[in-house]
Amino acid sequence: MRLHSLGLFLAMAAGAFSLPVEAAVEKPNVIIIYTDDQGSVDANCYGSKDLETPNIDRLAATGVRFTQMLAPSAICSASRAGLMTGRFPARAGVPANVSSAQGNAGMPSSEVTIAELLKANGYATGHVGKWHLGYTPETMPNAQGFEHSFGHMGGCIDNYSHFFYWNGPNRHDLWENGKEIWRDGEYFGDLMLDQVKSFIDRKKDGPFFVYWAINWPHYPLQGTSKWRERYADLPHPRDKYATFVSTTDEMIGKILDHLEAAGLREKTLVIFQSDHGHSVEERTFFGGGSAGPYRGHKGTLFEGGLRVPSVVSLPGTLPEGEVRDQLVTGCDWWPTIAELTGATIPEGHHLDGSSIVEVIRDGGAVSPHERFYWQLGGNPDKAKWVVRDGDWKLLGNANENVRPENVPELSPQDRKLFLANLAEDIGETKNVASEHPDVVKRLLELKDDYAGSIQETVQARDASEGQ
Repeated sequence: MRLHSLGLFLAMAAGAFSLPVEAAVEKPNVIIIYTDDQGSVDANCYGSKDLETPNIDRLAATGVRFTQMLAPSAICSASRAGLMTGRFPARAGVPANVSSAQGNAGMPSSEVTIAELLKANGYATGHVGKWHLGYTPETMPNAQGFEHSFGHMGGCIDNYSHFFYWNGPNRHDLWENGKEIWRDGEYFGDLMLDQVKSFIDRKKDGPFFVYWAINWPHYPLQGTSKWRERYADLPHPRDKYATFVSTTDEMIGKILDHLEAAGLREKTLVIFQSDHGHSVEERTFFGGGSAGPYRGHKGTLFEGGLRVPSVVSLPGTLPEGEVRDQLVTGCDWWPTIAELTGATIPEGHHLDGSSIVEVIRDGGAVSPHERFYWQLGGNPDKAKWVVRDGDWKLLGNANENVRPENVPELSPQDRKLFLANLAEDIGETKNVASEHPDVVKRLLELKDDYAGSIQETVQARDASEGQ
């Protein structure tokens, strides 16, 4: 841990600033279940008719489901950085994907993760599954606040050999607490289940935090035979994707069962969310997932790339079986968890997310975000970016690989600047920039403010680290 990070932890422990706690459970356990490449509407509780997701639905029935939860980014590493730090991914030093090759640094160690926040406030901390935020000792999970870590450091692995095969050289990627381990032939889903259960059992006296980053339904689509048989009549590639979604859902159910058997369900805050929209990459057969009425997919900043299934559940403390339509973001979980756990935060620590506890508790509460910003790429002039201001949404350097039926292809002008009003056009089917030049001008000014603020943070960090 860097010296300037150490000072931050000491400030936490000293009680520099404490958010109020209204939860009935004092210091609830926390489990974040972060799926990968799950489409915007790919669960029964989000309207899917051809999938079976009884356990995601079970969480929704015992919690609050969001219809306008927007991921921190539309790609894997950046989304995880936004979740882990509560900051714009570009501000957190991860504007794009981190290399899956060993020896490549990722998120700066000066960033304060949820694990570091909670560890400094008395929590046992565990990571299981995907990391993809750095592959050096300083940027792997054990150096970023996790006392226990099990999983892969790169973007994905084969679920039986635990090798990364997607650009050479083929390399093994399975680690436990910073040491490479070999479990050849054992299904990664079973290994993850064992790890989550054993961590819960070891730390059941609490409080504990588990970041369970399930690398599913990300490719390779290797669901179990039970679900392959169940979806045998679905068309390709939906059948393979559906198999993996339901395999994931079944694993989630086993952890919920384990919590209930241990008498911990009403003491454990469970957050379920996808990291971004569904993939249309060749490696996932160019599709399989669904964005429903939304345009876009993984890698784009249209709604289908950012709007994700998301549920929060703490039975007996938070509302149950309710839905929230307010704009909220994946960057909001850091301050929300801080508030619900009574965690001490260093005074003046900068967050781009805001606590959404009020929104969770009250369906009539106002979103904490009148405006928000996304930047995919480090150079704000070349990066894909979005500014939201109410229902107005301006995209810069827009892209897409596929588009909804009967929607025209993006023109060069559309790619440069694309304006939509989501209240009138949730599918972002038409660019209305030419009709609202005043709105475009206002949002461009906001974009410059956000991008400038991020650049100042990056430059200050580089200067403090002698780069």
